[in-house]
Amino acid sequence: MQLEKHLGTRLLNRSSRSLSLTESGKLFFERCKDILEEVEEAELVVGSVSGVPRGTLRVTAPSWFATRGMVDLVAEYRQRYPEVVVDLSFEDRFVDLIEEGYDLAIRATADPLAAGLIARPLRPMAFVIAASKEYLRRCGVPQSPEELAQHDCIMVGSGHAWHLTGPNGNIEIPARVVLRFGSTMTVAVAHAVCAGIGLAPLPRLVFEDPMFKDVLRPVLVKHPLRHAHLYALYVSRKHLPLKVRTFVDQLVEKNRILQPWEDAVTVDEKRAFNGTPVVSVVPDE
Repeated sequence: MQLEKHLGTRLLNRSSRSLSLTESGKLFFERCKDILEEVEEAELVVGSVSGVPRGTLRVTAPSWFATRGMVDLVAEYRQRYPEVVVDLSFEDRFVDLIEEGYDLAIRATADPLAAGLIARPLRPMAFVIAASKEYLRRCGVPQSPEELAQHDCIMVGSGHAWHLTGPNGNIEIPARVVLRFGSTMTVAVAHAVCAGIGLAPLPRLVFEDPMFKDVLRPVLVKHPLRHAHLYALYVSRKHLPLKVRTFVDQLVEKNRILQPWEDAVTVDEKRAFNGTPVVSVVPDE
């Protein structure tokens, strides 16, 4: 009301149940947004000159990125740039960076990326079939895609089949579902696999987590579920904030150290389940 009195015009239509902008209110609001964006850009320019990243960095990432490696990355980043507060959300959905106010998104996808975003590729990200050592000891190691139909399966959503790729093209195998998660909860799926309930699709990144790497084993690695790539996404801006630029650089540096796993398989001769060697994938040394 004080602003309306100062401007000499009504900005809001008021009723007992709602508020809405008048035409003058809409014009004033849009102009104020432009002014604030110009102020923000001026601050970014000054920040770039000072060379000190600061402020709150809002990052969204999929749930399976909630690993010890990610925590170590954030800890190292905070040591380098203590004036940045990292606000990290793990959620399995495509977040609208602009609408929801995020600075950065970490996403794995094989689909075309949304227009208007800058995408820094980080690493290949394949999904494979995971099992626990205990499950393989008890039920055996599937040696072909067709054998998956005889194994218990943990599925996310309404899926009812395994969709694999291989040297001869795509393959669809019926899944014997014994546990179903209503939404994508990758960490919960990984724990269910570790408990020996059944096989499940998991991103290879999960196998690098100290919590799971000594328990989980990939199977049928010559028939991956899907090929994707991991990206750091941010909104294209004329002056990229230092907090975003430095965090993306850290992600790129970290993922150079953690090389993508090779597609070739190795046989662990020291372990065998039901007389069958364990087929496993090893990281690049």
